[in-house]
Amino acid sequence: MTTGFLLIIQIILVVVLVIAVLLQKSSSIGLGAYSGSNESVFGAKGPASFLAKTTFLIGFLFVANTITLGYMYSSAREESVVDNMVESTNVVAPSATTTPVAPATK
Repeated sequence: MTTGFLLIIQIILVVVLVIAVLLQKSSSIGLGAYSGSNESVFGAKGPASFLAKTTFLIGFLFVANTITLGYMYSSAREESVVDNMVESTNVVAPSATTTPVAPATK
C-alpha cells in the first residue's frame, strides 16, 4: 500500500522536475519561451533564482523518495513466496537399499 503511494509520488515528482528543468533559461531558451513575462511575479531577478530553488527542492524530494522506495523494496525482498509455501505430498520415494534381482535363466 505505501509502496504504491510512494511510486505514484515518484512519478509526479519526475514530471514536475522535468518541467522545472525545462522552464529554466539556458543558451537555447527551451520551454522558458512559453512562460511569458513573469519578471514582475518573481521579483527583479526574474524567475531564475525561484526556478533554481524549486528545482533543488524537487530534486531533493525525488532523491529522498527514491532512497525510501529502495529501502522498502529491499526489505520486502528478504521474504520469499517460496519460503511461505507448505508442500504436503503423499508420494513415497523408493528405498535405495533394495538389491537388484538377476533374471531367471532356463
